[in-house]
Amino acid sequence: MNSEALELEFKKSEIPYEREKKLPIFYDDQPLKKYFKADFVCFNSIIIELKATKFLIDADHRQTINNVKATKFKLGLLINFGTLSLTYKRIIN
Repeated sequence: MNSEALELEFKKSEIPYEREKKLPIFYDDQPLKKYFKADFVCFNSIIIELKATKFLIDADHRQTINNVKATKFKLGLLINFGTLSLTYKRIIN
């Protein structure tokens, strides 16, 4: 499954989402000029990061944690479609 197919599933399930949403990044509660572009944001509160690799590595997990914290979101999902069975990590800020 790719991001286009996932988008169709969101529509079919009536899940509110935004694709490739630009999110402000904060440092010490100050917004930075840079932004982070999430693959998807669902319910205006969950960052969805997609991968398509044989396995998730620690750097993928750390990157998603950093993105969730830097954007001040409370929840992120790191989803990997590159394995025989879908794998995911739930990231709570």
